[in-house]
Amino acid sequence: MAKMNTGRVIQGGLLAGLVINVICMVNNGVILSGKLLQAQQHGHFLQQPRFAFMPAWVLVMFLVGIGLVWLYAAVRPRLGPGPGTALAVGIVVGLIAGVPDNLANAAWGLSGRYLPFMWAVERVVSYMLGALVGAWWYREPAA
Repeated sequence: MAKMNTGRVIQGGLLAGLVINVICMVNNGVILSGKLLQAQQHGHFLQQPRFAFMPAWVLVMFLVGIGLVWLYAAVRPRLGPGPGTALAVGIVVGLIAGVPDNLANAAWGLSGRYLPFMWAVERVVSYMLGALVGAWWYREPAA
């Protein structure tokens, strides 16, 4: 079994994290900005975060990107290289990360159903595209 190319996992993961962060920024900063502002005005969300949220979020999404590419590299020998495997990894991780807590938020949260739905969609789409870009960059080490 070939060894994983750690350098390419990190590089591809950073590319994946960039894709994820851009999609998150567009979704929350453009598409959902009005709904988020409205939710804040109605007291459903704090006016200011309790900690430096944006730097933490950006960092975590880069770590998620690295995790996605690591997972792609790990399953690549079994599922085969290519976009199909990358998309499968992104979809599975996106569903696992995006559906459970957003489903609970839609049922029990004060923000309604639209925001959690959009965040779940964002998670699946961003992880899918991030995994695709990161997998495109990934290469096995030369034998």
